[in-house]
Amino acid sequence: MICHLEKWKLSNAADLTSIISNKKIQDNLRDGLPYPYTQQDGIDYISFLLSSNENDTFAFAITVEGKIVGSIAAFRQENVHRRTAELGYYLAEEYWGKGIMPEAVKQICDYIFSNSDILGIYAEPFAYNTASCRVLEKAGFQYEGTLRNNAIKNGKILDMKMYSRLKSDS
Repeated sequence: MICHLEKWKLSNAADLTSIISNKKIQDNLRDGLPYPYTQQDGIDYISFLLSSNENDTFAFAITVEGKIVGSIAAFRQENVHRRTAELGYYLAEEYWGKGIMPEAVKQICDYIFSNSDILGIYAEPFAYNTASCRVLEKAGFQYEGTLRNNAIKNGKILDMKMYSRLKSDS
C-alpha cells in the first residue's frame, strides 16, 4: 500500500479528529492531547502547524488513495541540538500492519534531509511499543539505547527507546 505525505489543510480537521480520538493511539503518544479530541482541537493543531516556520516544523498528513490515514511530523530542536529534529507519528488503527508507516517515515526523512540543514532525526517510542520500534528499524533508524524510567504515561513509569537516522546514513 503506497502512501503520500501532504500538507495539512484546515478542512482536514474532521479526519484528524476521527483518527486521534482512538484511545489506543493516544496511549502511545505523549501527554497533552485532550481526550476526547474534538474537531476544534484539530483546527487548533492544524492552525498551529500552518503558522509554524517551515524550516523548524515538518508536518504532514499521511494519505492512502486520497484519504487521510495518519499524521507525521518532525520538530527542529533548539540550542546545541538545532540541527536535529524529533520525529512523531500515528496511524489510524485500521491501517496498522500494512507497511504504511515505515514508508511515511522514509518519505519525511528524505524530505527533511533534502530541504533543510537537519543532520539527524530521532524518535523515542515507549519501550513496550514494539510496532513503533519496528517501524523505525524498517525505515533505516538505528537503535541507540534505552532511556530507563524516562516517562510517566497513564500513571505508569516507562522506559523509552532512542532511535536515530542521520543524513549521512542515506
